[in-house]
Amino acid sequence: MSAAIHGDEINGVDAIRRLLRLRLLKRLRGTLLAVPVVNVHGFLAQTRYLPDRRDLNRSFPGLASGSLAGRVAKAFMDEVVAHATHGIDLHTGSNHRANLAQVRANLDDPETRRLAEAFDVPVVVNSKLRDGSLRHAATERGIPILVYEGGEALRFDRGITQAAIRGILGVMHALEMLKGQRQRRSGQVFIAEATKWVRAPESGLLISELPLGATVTKGQRLGMVTDPYGQQETVVKASVDGVVIGRVNLPLVNEGDALFHLAHCEHLERVGSAINAYQESLSEPVRLNEPVVSDEEVDALIRSDDPDGLT
Repeated sequence: MSAAIHGDEINGVDAIRRLLRLRLLKRLRGTLLAVPVVNVHGFLAQTRYLPDRRDLNRSFPGLASGSLAGRVAKAFMDEVVAHATHGIDLHTGSNHRANLAQVRANLDDPETRRLAEAFDVPVVVNSKLRDGSLRHAATERGIPILVYEGGEALRFDRGITQAAIRGILGVMHALEMLKGQRQRRSGQVFIAEATKWVRAPESGLLISELPLGATVTKGQRLGMVTDPYGQQETVVKASVDGVVIGRVNLPLVNEGDALFHLAHCEHLERVGSAINAYQESLSEPVRLNEPVVSDEEVDALIRSDDPDGLT
């Protein structure tokens, strides 16, 4: 499991740190490779990129004699991926965008689909492989890999982190790395075969009216873009039926900016109910000046999710 391939996407860093402190890992079967910070340069600089302004997740499988990004990618492939049978890569939204807790995976592969369902978040996006990504490079080596998306860059979110921990444990149970039968939390996983961004029709101030996880129908009002005087207001409407899996948090937008990310799923009413139930089962997000959730609380979370007493 890896995090911070994009250096400013830090929720996965905390998820891995907390997961490694769980007592149940003392009964681990197999080997767990944990890399909480892949892009150390970007992590320290609080930026998505490496110092050469390259995106590490577009630089795999890398080259030992290439750019800095290529060399880091090559080292990660040789030192970590080459020794793995399965992978989970933890990400968040970027550029002032927040993502609903979700999994992206190549569901055409049966093993990848099995693990995506075991991760047990309500929305799973059947996502094509992207050239240069870790997921593409690992798949080329026959290694099934999931991408978990949730939260916003440079922000800790307790609910998003807990969803990541639960999902990783679900996959480990499916791989028989942990003994016992794990109880499924949501029991409902909905597959999204397509996603689409709704873009800003004008430049101005965005007034969002729907939260992450909301279900919408084509033509439904999502918000509006207004000028500072409020004299000109342009309604932003959904271009397709779907669930809001991502949205921009920065109010100042330019014409053409991506505002709302919609995923098309069948049975939207059931999707909405499943998302609401899942989010209620997670703790509230960390608020400003509130301490990060304690490791004792993590243990309590896992105990409640593990009726067989693995802790």
